[in-house]
Amino acid sequence: MKSGPKKSSTPEIRTVGDHIAWSYANLARAHAALTEGCAAYHQGHHIIRSRLFRGLQSGAMAMGALYDDERLKLTVPQACCYCGSSERISLDHLIPRMRGGSDVADNLVWACRSCNSSKGGRDMLEWMSKKEVFPPVLLLRRYIKLIARHCDTQGLLSRELAVAMQEDLPFDLSLLPYKFPALPTLKLWQYPVESQC
Repeated sequence: MKSGPKKSSTPEIRTVGDHIAWSYANLARAHAALTEGCAAYHQGHHIIRSRLFRGLQSGAMAMGALYDDERLKLTVPQACCYCGSSERISLDHLIPRMRGGSDVADNLVWACRSCNSSKGGRDMLEWMSKKEVFPPVLLLRRYIKLIARHCDTQGLLSRELAVAMQEDLPFDLSLLPYKFPALPTLKLWQYPVESQC
């Protein structure tokens, strides 16, 4: 018996707002599964993604406040949010200053000097993808919220995605992920690692 073509689970994405909402909804699905300790997604996780995406599109739902991410930054042990090192910690701009990122606390994260220097003025997702590393879910959550806030204040959410991707933005919209690595390989946060000295 033949089956028909497989239906894609990705909805039609036309605007910047759709794009950000779908990435954030996939993030929420991964976050829910990780906090439950699941090794694979189940139906409830897909429902979370679907409802959140539709809610964000319609305006009936909103992303969580950056306050939650700031509280996390203050309560987790101080370590590099990229590699977990607790040696030679400094501050890094998720959206680099040289690309228009601000000095506000929301845009600042802990980073070891090695990661900070390696990342330089690059977009966080660009830098991590070149290293073939997927960011921790809670770091990606902060990053997506920053992008959403920037796009909202600049009036970009209703802009056609293809048009916006041609613009000179402080981040690369094309790198916002829809697909995430397998749950067992995802990290919720980058916790301190022991010094290897």
